[in-house]
Amino acid sequence: MTPPQVTQTVDAVAGAPRSGYDADMSDDYRQLLDATIQHLEGLKSRGVRHVAIAPETLRALAQPAPVGKIQISNFKSQIQPTAPVAKTEPVISTLPKKTPAPAAPPKAEIPSPRVEGTKASPGKIAAFTALRERALACIKCPSLASSRKNVVFGVGNLEAKLMFVGEAPGADEDEQGEPFVGKAGQLLTKIIETTGLSRSDVYIANILKCRPDTPGQSAGNRKPTPQEMQTCIPFLHEQIDLIRPQVIVALGATAVEGLLGKTLGITKLRGNWQTYRGTPLMPTYHPAYLLRNQSLSEKRRVWEDMLAVMEKLAMPISEKQQNFFLKT
Repeated sequence: MTPPQVTQTVDAVAGAPRSGYDADMSDDYRQLLDATIQHLEGLKSRGVRHVAIAPETLRALAQPAPVGKIQISNFKSQIQPTAPVAKTEPVISTLPKKTPAPAAPPKAEIPSPRVEGTKASPGKIAAFTALRERALACIKCPSLASSRKNVVFGVGNLEAKLMFVGEAPGADEDEQGEPFVGKAGQLLTKIIETTGLSRSDVYIANILKCRPDTPGQSAGNRKPTPQEMQTCIPFLHEQIDLIRPQVIVALGATAVEGLLGKTLGITKLRGNWQTYRGTPLMPTYHPAYLLRNQSLSEKRRVWEDMLAVMEKLAMPISEKQQNFFLKT
């Protein structure tokens, strides 16, 4: 027999007492709470005001943090929205009316984080997986959520010493759900390989996880707005905090602006070491710039930036690498 359900307001469930929510809480229990609250907030943003929840589930949320693995999906499956309540009910009448946000597009299947040649801990992999799932479900920018094909979370090695940060996905990235896979991405791959590394050795992400919408345009890209960057960048901050790279390469002015808040222009900043929360950061030109400007001098400037990165990482530099893109 199906256990009886109790109708609760979304606010009430989200605010249920959570004893033990402190530094001693297990990572699994903390992830459960965060995921449950986010799930409820998502329902609330879509206009849901009540959920049906089994009494034992609500009691479980009020218990001290348990030890061991917790299946977040089990709790989510037990928290389901009910039909709207009549407006005469007091709890509804006290809430302001909200225009329902657009429903999130279907989740795209994005490959799990690659960890070739590394020993990323199960905890780090689990934290990254949970972070990616939150990003996939994000609808904080309604225009981007409604126009995107895929959330472009990021890809690479969770133990990478080197991390590249770009601006935002383009059409190819939006189509495939992976950053830097178009022409600019192919050039970035060549740059990485020229240092002696591969894409599986580094981690690649963007300031924005969704392609900026271009209404009325059949092609082309646009720069993310400051509001879009401010809304999305917490995902990137968490990625960096989990990976803890030794060096970050910011590709283009928008990446520098998003990470450091500096708007001096990439021409003035490139080649000069900056610091992101204690991590050395090298600003350089975006690969798309080199596709537009094929001059040997500009290629050399980018390569000199990469030589500085290799030196910072104590990577071996051959004489051949040292002389790339120099006039003969």
